[in-house]
Amino acid sequence: MTSDPDRTPSDAQHGGPSPACDAAPVVLLVEDDGLLLMEAADTLAEAGFTVLEAPHADQALAVLESRPDVELLMTDVDMPLGSMNGFALARLVSRRWPRIPVLVVSGMGSPGPHDMPPGARFIPKPYAPSALVRTLHDTVRRAA
Repeated sequence: MTSDPDRTPSDAQHGGPSPACDAAPVVLLVEDDGLLLMEAADTLAEAGFTVLEAPHADQALAVLESRPDVELLMTDVDMPLGSMNGFALARLVSRRWPRIPVLVVSGMGSPGPHDMPPGARFIPKPYAPSALVRTLHDTVRRAA
């Protein structure tokens, strides 16, 4: 599923222009909770991102294999469906697609010393939508 990519807010409202070009950055959002997935996807779409959605890691990998335009992975940690949790997904994406920055979110506590791949960022749940948007824009800018 894809959120509406045509909604692009003004730069002043959301911390500046999209990095590198006028195209909306493409974020792959991996979240097993349908309501949280919908809320995060709406928040990111309103902030000017193109959002691809996956309910678990296995579907996220299929999206990554078919969509070379993904610029950022945002994943929850605890996802009962699929073959791996969000930490394992983050490490795998970091190895297979090193150009894609990773943001991990979780309401289950902070990551341990070897949970996250190098360079990945972490935000605890619940997060403020504005903090999420700022973090993602900053992450995309740093990767550019």
